[in-house]
Amino acid sequence: MGELAQQGYHFQVMRRAIELIDAGGPQMTLERLAEQMDMSPAHFQRLFSRWAGVSPKRFQQYLALGHAKALLNERFSTLETAHAAGLSGGGRLHDLFLRWEAMSPGEFARGGQGLTIFWGWFESPFGPALVMGTDKGICGMGFAAEAGEEETFRDLLSRWPNAQFVEDPMVLRPWVLTAFGVQRQGEVPVYLIGAPFQIKVWEALMRIPSGHVTSYSEIAEAIGSPRAVRAVGTAVGRNPVSWLIPCHRALRKSGGLGGYHWGLPVKRAILAWEAARLEAEDLAL
Repeated sequence: MGELAQQGYHFQVMRRAIELIDAGGPQMTLERLAEQMDMSPAHFQRLFSRWAGVSPKRFQQYLALGHAKALLNERFSTLETAHAAGLSGGGRLHDLFLRWEAMSPGEFARGGQGLTIFWGWFESPFGPALVMGTDKGICGMGFAAEAGEEETFRDLLSRWPNAQFVEDPMVLRPWVLTAFGVQRQGEVPVYLIGAPFQIKVWEALMRIPSGHVTSYSEIAEAIGSPRAVRAVGTAVGRNPVSWLIPCHRALRKSGGLGGYHWGLPVKRAILAWEAARLEAEDLAL
Protein backbone atom coordinates (compact mmCIF):
# COMPACT_ATOMS: atom_id res chain seq x y z
CA MET A 1 0.00 0.00 0.00
CA GLY A 2 1.43 3.39 -1.03
CA GLU A 3 2.05 6.18 1.45
CA LEU A 4 -1.00 8.22 0.45
CA ALA A 5 -3.25 5.15 0.22
CA GLN A 6 -2.08 3.98 3.66
CA GLN A 7 -2.70 7.43 5.12
CA GLY A 8 -6.08 7.47 3.37
CA TYR A 9 -7.03 4.25 5.13
CA HIS A 10 -5.79 5.69 8.43
CA PHE A 11 -7.88 8.84 7.88
CA GLN A 12 -10.97 6.73 7.12
CA VAL A 13 -10.45 4.89 10.42
CA MET A 14 -10.17 8.19 12.31
CA ARG A 15 -13.21 9.62 10.56
CA ARG A 16 -15.27 6.59 11.61
CA ALA A 17 -13.94 6.88 15.16
CA ILE A 18 -14.90 10.56 15.37
CA GLU A 19 -18.43 9.72 14.21
CA LEU A 20 -18.79 6.99 16.83
CA ILE A 21 -17.33 9.13 19.64
CA ASP A 22 -19.64 11.99 18.73
CA ALA A 23 -22.74 9.79 18.48
CA GLY A 24 -21.97 7.78 21.63
CA GLY A 25 -21.45 10.69 23.99
CA PRO A 26 -20.04 10.24 27.50
CA GLN A 27 -21.47 6.72 27.74
CA MET A 28 -19.21 5.43 24.94
CA THR A 29 -16.50 3.35 26.62
CA LEU A 30 -13.17 2.48 25.06
CA GLU A 31 -14.19 -1.19 24.94
CA ARG A 32 -17.44 -0.48 23.09
CA LEU A 33 -15.71 1.92 20.74
CA ALA A 34 -12.93 -0.54 19.93
CA GLU A 35 -15.47 -3.31 19.37
CA GLN A 36 -17.35 -1.20 16.84
CA MET A 37 -14.04 -0.42 15.13
CA ASP A 38 -13.19 -4.16 14.99
CA MET A 39 -9.99 -3.60 16.97
CA SER A 40 -8.67 -4.53 20.37
CA PRO A 41 -9.00 -1.71 22.95
CA ALA A 42 -5.22 -1.44 23.30
CA HIS A 43 -4.60 -1.24 19.54
CA PHE A 44 -7.37 1.28 18.97
CA GLN A 45 -6.27 3.47 21.89
CA ARG A 46 -2.70 3.47 20.58
CA LEU A 47 -3.77 4.26 17.00
CA PHE A 48 -6.16 7.04 18.01
CA SER A 49 -3.77 8.64 20.50
CA ARG A 50 -1.01 8.71 17.89
CA TRP A 51 -3.30 10.71 15.59
CA ALA A 52 -5.06 12.99 18.10
CA GLY A 53 -2.38 13.21 20.79
CA VAL A 54 -4.96 12.36 23.48
CA SER A 55 -7.15 9.41 24.39
CA PRO A 56 -10.57 8.89 22.72
CA LYS A 57 -12.24 9.81 26.03
CA ARG A 58 -10.37 13.10 26.24
CA PHE A 59 -11.11 13.82 22.59
CA GLN A 60 -14.82 13.38 23.31
CA GLN A 61 -14.60 16.28 25.77
CA TYR A 62 -13.07 18.49 23.08
CA LEU A 63 -15.76 17.40 20.64
CA ALA A 64 -18.59 18.44 23.01
CA LEU A 65 -20.85 21.21 21.81
CA GLY A 66 -19.93 23.46 24.73
CA HIS A 67 -16.22 23.32 24.02
CA ALA A 68 -16.32 26.34 21.72
CA LYS A 69 -17.26 28.54 24.68
CA ALA A 70 -14.43 27.06 26.73
CA LEU A 71 -12.01 27.78 23.89
CA LEU A 72 -13.04 31.43 23.88
CA ASN A 73 -12.17 31.63 27.57
CA GLU A 74 -8.95 29.61 27.43
CA ARG A 75 -7.49 30.19 23.97
CA PHE A 76 -8.80 33.56 22.88
CA SER A 77 -6.78 36.73 22.51
CA THR A 78 -6.20 39.35 19.87
CA LEU A 79 -4.87 37.99 16.60
CA GLU A 80 -1.46 39.51 17.24
CA THR A 81 -0.93 37.98 20.70
CA ALA A 82 -2.44 34.65 19.66
CA HIS A 83 -0.05 34.47 16.73
CA ALA A 84 2.92 35.31 18.99
CA ALA A 85 1.85 32.58 21.42
CA GLY A 86 1.63 30.06 18.63
CA LEU A 87 5.02 30.95 17.20
CA SER A 88 6.64 30.56 20.63
CA GLY A 89 5.62 26.90 20.72
CA GLY A 90 7.56 24.10 19.08
CA GLY A 91 6.09 22.71 15.86
CA ARG A 92 2.45 23.23 16.74
CA LEU A 93 1.52 25.42 13.80
CA HIS A 94 0.91 23.74 10.51
CA ASP A 95 0.52 27.36 9.41
CA LEU A 96 4.31 27.70 9.59
CA PHE A 97 4.48 25.52 6.48
CA LEU A 98 2.29 27.91 4.52
CA ARG A 99 3.22 30.69 2.18
CA TRP A 100 0.63 32.58 0.22
CA GLU A 101 0.12 35.12 -2.48
CA ALA A 102 -3.06 36.75 -3.74
CA MET A 103 -4.45 37.18 -7.21
CA SER A 104 -4.75 40.81 -8.31
CA PRO A 105 -8.22 42.43 -8.25
CA GLY A 106 -8.23 42.61 -12.03
CA GLU A 107 -7.46 38.93 -12.39
CA PHE A 108 -10.18 38.06 -9.88
CA ALA A 109 -12.72 40.16 -11.78
CA ARG A 110 -12.08 38.00 -14.84
CA GLY A 111 -13.38 34.95 -12.98
CA GLY A 112 -10.22 32.88 -13.37
CA GLN A 113 -9.91 33.46 -17.11
CA GLY A 114 -6.53 32.22 -18.32
CA LEU A 115 -6.02 30.01 -15.25
CA THR A 116 -5.54 26.27 -15.36
CA ILE A 117 -6.81 24.74 -12.13
CA PHE A 118 -5.91 21.14 -11.31
CA TRP A 119 -8.16 19.13 -9.01
CA GLY A 120 -8.36 15.78 -7.25
CA TRP A 121 -10.06 13.94 -4.39
CA PHE A 122 -8.13 12.93 -1.27
CA GLU A 123 -8.99 11.22 2.00
CA SER A 124 -8.85 13.23 5.21
CA PRO A 125 -9.86 12.56 8.83
CA PHE A 126 -12.76 14.96 8.25
CA GLY A 127 -14.16 13.19 5.22
CA PRO A 128 -13.36 13.22 1.50
CA ALA A 129 -11.50 16.41 0.59
CA LEU A 130 -11.61 18.06 -2.82
CA VAL A 131 -8.37 19.95 -3.47
CA MET A 132 -7.79 22.40 -6.31
CA GLY A 133 -4.66 24.29 -7.25
CA THR A 134 -2.85 26.29 -9.90
CA ASP A 135 0.86 26.14 -10.62
CA LYS A 136 1.22 28.77 -7.85
CA GLY A 137 -0.42 26.73 -5.08
CA ILE A 138 -3.61 25.37 -3.57
CA CYS A 139 -6.57 27.63 -4.36
CA GLY A 140 -9.45 25.44 -3.19
CA MET A 141 -10.15 22.82 -0.54
CA GLY A 142 -13.59 21.60 0.48
CA PHE A 143 -14.91 18.75 2.62
CA ALA A 144 -17.71 16.58 1.26
CA ALA A 145 -18.80 14.72 4.41
CA GLU A 146 -21.97 16.81 4.75
CA ALA A 147 -22.68 18.26 1.31
CA GLY A 148 -21.64 15.25 -0.77
CA GLU A 149 -18.99 15.06 -3.46
CA GLU A 150 -21.13 16.31 -6.34
CA GLU A 151 -22.27 19.46 -4.53
CA THR A 152 -18.76 20.14 -3.17
CA PHE A 153 -17.30 19.90 -6.66
CA ARG A 154 -20.00 22.17 -8.10
CA ASP A 155 -19.46 24.68 -5.28
CA LEU A 156 -15.73 25.11 -5.85
CA LEU A 157 -16.07 24.99 -9.63
CA SER A 158 -18.46 27.96 -9.51
CA ARG A 159 -15.89 30.16 -7.73
CA TRP A 160 -13.84 30.62 -10.91
CA PRO A 161 -16.27 30.12 -13.81
CA ASN A 162 -13.86 31.09 -16.58
CA ALA A 163 -10.93 28.90 -15.54
CA GLN A 164 -9.91 25.67 -17.24
CA PHE A 165 -10.21 22.69 -14.88
CA VAL A 166 -8.04 19.59 -15.27
CA GLU A 167 -8.30 16.47 -13.10
CA ASP A 168 -4.75 15.67 -12.00
CA PRO A 169 -4.35 14.78 -8.31
CA MET A 170 -0.67 13.92 -8.75
CA VAL A 171 0.16 17.60 -9.37
CA LEU A 172 -1.36 18.42 -5.98
CA ARG A 173 -0.18 15.33 -4.09
CA PRO A 174 3.04 16.73 -2.50
CA TRP A 175 1.17 19.77 -1.16
CA VAL A 176 -1.67 17.60 0.15
CA LEU A 177 0.74 15.20 1.90
CA THR A 178 2.28 18.13 3.75
CA ALA A 179 -1.05 19.86 4.42
CA PHE A 180 -2.46 16.79 6.18
CA GLY A 181 0.74 16.00 8.06
CA VAL A 182 1.74 12.88 6.15
CA GLN A 183 5.12 14.44 5.46
CA ARG A 184 6.95 17.56 6.63
CA GLN A 185 8.88 18.49 3.53
CA GLY A 186 8.90 21.98 2.14
CA GLU A 187 6.03 24.43 2.21
CA VAL A 188 2.40 24.40 1.16
CA PRO A 189 1.82 27.31 -1.20
CA VAL A 190 -1.66 28.84 -1.10
CA TYR A 191 -2.95 30.99 -3.95
CA LEU A 192 -5.74 33.29 -2.74
CA ILE A 193 -8.35 33.92 -5.42
CA GLY A 194 -10.89 36.40 -4.08
CA ALA A 195 -12.04 40.00 -3.85
CA PRO A 196 -9.69 42.41 -1.99
CA PHE A 197 -11.88 42.55 1.16
CA GLN A 198 -12.16 38.74 1.25
CA ILE A 199 -8.40 38.37 0.97
CA LYS A 200 -7.87 40.76 3.91
CA VAL A 201 -10.17 38.58 6.02
CA TRP A 202 -8.48 35.34 4.90
CA GLU A 203 -5.03 36.75 5.68
CA ALA A 204 -6.27 37.61 9.18
CA LEU A 205 -7.55 34.05 9.62
CA MET A 206 -4.08 32.73 8.80
CA ARG A 207 -2.69 34.64 11.81
CA ILE A 208 -4.78 32.57 14.25
CA PRO A 209 -2.58 29.72 15.53
CA SER A 210 -3.74 26.12 15.64
CA GLY A 211 -5.57 25.43 18.90
CA HIS A 212 -6.65 29.07 19.30
CA VAL A 213 -9.85 30.81 18.24
CA THR A 214 -11.08 34.32 17.68
CA SER A 215 -14.38 36.06 17.00
CA TYR A 216 -15.81 37.61 13.86
CA SER A 217 -15.74 41.03 15.56
CA GLU A 218 -12.05 40.60 16.44
CA ILE A 219 -11.27 39.87 12.79
CA ALA A 220 -13.21 43.00 11.78
CA GLU A 221 -11.10 45.04 14.24
CA ALA A 222 -7.86 43.48 12.99
CA ILE A 223 -8.50 44.42 9.37
CA GLY A 224 -9.49 47.98 10.27
CA SER A 225 -13.23 47.60 9.62
CA PRO A 226 -14.75 47.24 13.11
CA ARG A 227 -18.32 47.82 11.91
CA ALA A 228 -18.11 45.25 9.13
CA VAL A 229 -18.77 42.19 11.30
CA ARG A 230 -21.50 40.86 9.01
CA ALA A 231 -19.33 41.33 5.91
CA VAL A 232 -16.46 39.58 7.71
CA GLY A 233 -18.76 36.65 8.47
CA THR A 234 -19.72 36.43 4.81
CA ALA A 235 -16.06 36.52 3.72
CA VAL A 236 -15.17 33.82 6.26
CA GLY A 237 -17.94 31.66 4.82
CA ARG A 238 -16.64 32.20 1.28
CA ASN A 239 -13.14 31.03 2.14
CA PRO A 240 -12.31 28.56 -0.67
CA VAL A 241 -9.36 26.90 1.09
CA SER A 242 -10.69 25.17 4.19
CA TRP A 243 -8.26 23.82 6.80
CA LEU A 244 -5.28 25.80 5.46
CA ILE A 245 -7.09 29.13 5.73
CA PRO A 246 -8.61 28.27 9.12
CA CYS A 247 -12.12 29.72 8.97
CA HIS A 248 -13.07 27.04 11.55
CA ARG A 249 -11.22 29.13 14.18
CA ALA A 250 -13.72 32.00 13.91
CA LEU A 251 -16.52 31.83 16.52
CA ARG A 252 -19.35 34.02 17.70
CA LYS A 253 -18.65 36.25 20.71
CA SER A 254 -21.19 34.20 22.68
CA GLY A 255 -19.11 31.06 22.20
CA GLY A 256 -21.44 29.67 19.56
CA LEU A 257 -19.84 27.87 16.66
CA GLY A 258 -21.33 30.23 14.09
CA GLY A 259 -21.61 28.84 10.59
CA TYR A 260 -19.30 26.60 8.61
CA HIS A 261 -19.60 26.21 4.88
CA TRP A 262 -18.77 22.50 4.93
CA GLY A 263 -20.98 21.58 7.91
CA LEU A 264 -20.78 22.17 11.67
CA PRO A 265 -19.82 18.54 12.48
CA VAL A 266 -16.68 19.05 10.38
CA LYS A 267 -15.93 22.35 12.18
CA ARG A 268 -16.30 20.73 15.60
CA ALA A 269 -14.08 17.81 14.62
CA ILE A 270 -11.30 20.10 13.33
CA LEU A 271 -11.44 22.31 16.43
CA ALA A 272 -11.35 19.22 18.66
CA TRP A 273 -8.32 17.82 16.83
CA GLU A 274 -6.41 21.12 17.04
CA ALA A 275 -7.19 21.56 20.74
CA ALA A 276 -6.15 17.96 21.45
CA ARG A 277 -2.87 18.33 19.56
CA LEU A 278 -2.12 21.59 21.39
CA GLU A 279 -2.72 19.91 24.75
CA ALA A 280 -0.44 17.03 23.78
CA GLU A 281 2.33 19.40 22.70
CA ASP A 282 1.97 21.50 25.87
CA LEU A 283 2.36 18.35 27.98
CA ALA A 284 5.43 17.34 26.01
CA LEU A 285 7.23 20.64 26.67
